Amino acid sequence: MSSASRYTYLGPEGTFTEAALRTLPESATRELVPMVSVAAALDAVRNGEAGGALVPIENSVEGGITTTLDELAFGTPLMIYREVLLPIAFALLVRPGTKLSDVKTVTGHPAAQVQVRQWLTTHLPDAVWESAASNADGARLVQESRYDGAFAGEFAAPTYGLEPLATEIHDASNATTRFVLVGRPARMAAPTGADKTSAVFWLRDDHPGALLDLLQEFAIRGVNLMRIESRPTGQGLGQYCFSVDAEGHLTDRRVSETLLGLHRRCLKVRLLGSYPRADEIAPVVRRGASDEEFTAAADWLNRALDGRA
Repeated sequence: MSSASRYTYLGPEGTFTEAALRTLPESATRELVPMVSVAAALDAVRNGEAGGALVPIENSVEGGITTTLDELAFGTPLMIYREVLLPIAFALLVRPGTKLSDVKTVTGHPAAQVQVRQWLTTHLPDAVWESAASNADGARLVQESRYDGAFAGEFAAPTYGLEPLATEIHDASNATTRFVLVGRPARMAAPTGADKTSAVFWLRDDHPGALLDLLQEFAIRGVNLMRIESRPTGQGLGQYCFSVDAEGHLTDRRVSETLLGLHRRCLKVRLLGSYPRADEIAPVVRRGASDEEFTAAADWLNRALDGRA
């Protein structure tokens, strides 16, 4: 099978990332390869060993997945082509015969700990938590008797010979994780009318109102920001870049002109792509921000230049 037909994901088998990947219709015709980390999954795409990688980028409880945000901001450029939203509920997986009173040590991905903290306090207040590379890796460690229990998807239990001691565990009942399918840069898909554009930008210099100046590029053109997060650049305290998701497609005039404005003002802008929104919700375009109104304004300016305004 060619590398283009291979998709990598944050493994091992039995992760929520694998479950999200399998919701994509094309996954049935792809070789799905688990990787030990987000970086490894993305590097396989960068190196031409895989045509795409599915990785988590944010969840509704903890926010952005910093490893993914940093890989997309600082690594060799990649592009987001689509997203997947997956409701998250955990199960406490244990070796057969284990009772709740036997569970003294538990493990899981660090993002899982945030989502089951209250349940742990109520049901296992004395259990010691140690983080694993992924929830499925935590299940593997329980299989190897290194921990008593792992918080993972219930669907991972058969893979590792475990059984769910408790299910539907979540401190927030509507917890959702967002995943993105990432590939090498290429021409973007056509707009659907319900799209999202992601980018990273770096301030040119630090001054009062510097971030406000850049946010106004979005505001004055009627572009709604769905997410904005600061990430350290590694060049010293106080040095940050900003990762954003905005409503709309790059072909929308309000979006393209916003990015042109950012490009003029910023030290650097990295476009991560325009892609369909998983929730298929079309944006509400404010008056004055539609393509037709941008075109009408440009026509007026051309007439003015010709003395016909």
